[in-house]
Amino acid sequence: MKGRICMVTGANAGIGKVTALELARMGATVIMVCRNREKGEAAAAEIMSKTGNRSVHLLVGDVSSQKEVREVAAQFKDRFDSLHVLVNNAGGLVPTRQLSADGIEKTFATNHLGYFLLTNLLLDLLVKSAPSRIVNISSDLHRFAKLDFSNLQSERKYAQFQAYALSKLANVLFTYELARRLDGKRVTVNCVHPGGVNSNFYNNSGRRMRFYSKFFGWTMRSPEKGAETIIYLASSPEVEGISGKYFKDKKAVSSSKLSMDRENARRLWEVSEEMVKLK
Repeated sequence: MKGRICMVTGANAGIGKVTALELARMGATVIMVCRNREKGEAAAAEIMSKTGNRSVHLLVGDVSSQKEVREVAAQFKDRFDSLHVLVNNAGGLVPTRQLSADGIEKTFATNHLGYFLLTNLLLDLLVKSAPSRIVNISSDLHRFAKLDFSNLQSERKYAQFQAYALSKLANVLFTYELARRLDGKRVTVNCVHPGGVNSNFYNNSGRRMRFYSKFFGWTMRSPEKGAETIIYLASSPEVEGISGKYFKDKKAVSSSKLSMDRENARRLWEVSEEMVKLK
């Protein structure tokens, strides 16, 4: 990975931090996007210390905020003229219905629109830097999602897991649609189910999830195990040229029937463009 420039969002903890660490260990220039400056700086210092790689950089931004996503993209373009790997990892599991700075339901704003906007803002560099790769972190919980375009923001009824499942379905639909749009441009885009990971992901997810992670964390994967397929998709020559797939344990597997619907993917793309004001 020497000479490759990689961006990882949500990189100060959990699978994002492990991904950033291992890419740095391989010699890549790593840009960590973190919401909290203090935690981001501490994680970056730890990664540089463990790997001896000084090409680890921090950009601060909350991916639920469109303004901050645009600032992250602008700051990156001011400092770098290439991007070879983008790992969209930052996300959340919100216990009650909350609104982002843009007035959008926060789970959808963070887990889907954050991916969508950042990727589109950096797409010109990814195409210019080809061959390049995009890795979107989804979840097998997408299989339980219901897709209602009149209720994407859970306005009628908010249920924590249903909102999360919907955002993870959106990740898969976005991946497939983007892969079709990038056909022939030597930019691959795939999504991955990392498995249930025992990390600080559940810290702000409500009392029930904190209880579950505390007492049943031993049944879950370590961040190192959860990050394996992400790192594989970001770096392995075995997946060179493979695009528009859903991966689990380093293998492409079938996603849900709903996620395979091309009309759903096209419509979600158009709605997302309007929501992030790309049009």
